[in-house]
Amino acid sequence: MAAQQLHLTPRKSMAAAAGRWDGRWRACSGCPALTWPPPRSARSPRAGRWWACSLSAPHRHGRRLLWGDFNSRFSVIAGRCSFSFGKRGACGVAGEDPAGVGASSERGLQASGPAPGGSKMAEGERQPPPESLEEIPPATQNFIIPKKEIHTVPDMGKWKRSQAYADYIGFILTLNEGVKGKKLTFEYKVSEAIEKLVALLNTLDRWIDETPPVDQPSRFGNKAYRTWYGKLDEEAENLVATVVPTHLAAAVPEVAVYLKESVGNSTRIDYGTGHEAAFAAFLCCLCKIGVLRVDDQIAIVFKVFNRYLEVMRKLQKTYRMEPAGSQGVWGLDDFQFLPFIWGSSQLIDHPYLEPRHFVDEKAVNENHEDYMFLECILFITEMKTGPFAEHSNQLWNISAVPSWSKVNQGLIRMYKAECLEKFPVIQHFKFGSLLPIHPVTSG
Repeated sequence: MAAQQLHLTPRKSMAAAAGRWDGRWRACSGCPALTWPPPRSARSPRAGRWWACSLSAPHRHGRRLLWGDFNSRFSVIAGRCSFSFGKRGACGVAGEDPAGVGASSERGLQASGPAPGGSKMAEGERQPPPESLEEIPPATQNFIIPKKEIHTVPDMGKWKRSQAYADYIGFILTLNEGVKGKKLTFEYKVSEAIEKLVALLNTLDRWIDETPPVDQPSRFGNKAYRTWYGKLDEEAENLVATVVPTHLAAAVPEVAVYLKESVGNSTRIDYGTGHEAAFAAFLCCLCKIGVLRVDDQIAIVFKVFNRYLEVMRKLQKTYRMEPAGSQGVWGLDDFQFLPFIWGSSQLIDHPYLEPRHFVDEKAVNENHEDYMFLECILFITEMKTGPFAEHSNQLWNISAVPSWSKVNQGLIRMYKAECLEKFPVIQHFKFGSLLPIHPVTSG
């Protein structure tokens, strides 16, 4: 695909002689029309009450973009292409900067090509572009045991401005773009690291078989789960060591914490989107130390994360785990969120499956093996009884959205609002040297 470039210059309204700049950008001649910040008058899509805010509302990430900034995390989506700001411009393809001073290809994979929201997406929406999937830390990096840093509601500001938030959401969006339009049966490269991660998850699955539920009066929260979790707590570092090369052995204790956090809480015997986020953070850390690479991105979702879902569903059914922080019928799902995001990306531009079809039992049964979204719907219908519109009202509302691209963008927005910006979820997130709490740095 040919590079689509968009050069951004300060608006002519700046007082050049005084050296002032009003904070607005516009496209050079020959480029698509663009004004930043975007107009506030754009209408929200008619997607039902689940869609929390307008597509035109800019994502406020950290501080304001200033003239002369070098920060590859600032981006703007114009028309069907997303662009990253550099010092004197922006470009739509990873590593290409016409001025030679923008985002470097050494930083890794950046978003390019059609924007997830399609041509109807409001101009000017700012998303942090996907981060690198291959960011090897310097040899002098000191790895630390991750710990909780969000203790009160006001601390949420630190989280939303942190390097960890930027890296995490960038990782999610990179994978979202990577699986767009692809079936689970799509042929992709499976590296040795991917195979080792699947073997790790197979070990967790085998431990479930070796730890059957015990008889107890309580229907939910079988205490045998604590025995199973005890095995993981004891062996987590050994399991991670089988995936991480010996020259990166110092990173094992830090990365293993995210693995232990990703399978539920042994005290409450529950599982929710915060634990799912911990597994995504686990994979993100493996990318940052170079175990997983750019060409692993499809396998990360289709091979590793899909296998993780299978193990978690087995845990939930075997030990009757409670949903952590469930919103009941007003939540998207009791346990998961990311497979709905990536699964909807898979279905973008599908020749015949539309959002309205996922509430059709026949369509789900015929296609669930190819699409994560439909697999999630099938699991919900197996676990819950009654009309779908009653036990999964949010998903029922989503089925009225006209296109999968709008569903995908709405779910990303909903994930940020309902998971990543909720104190009850993020208070349990842990920060270390790979996902640090310190604010985003330029460069």
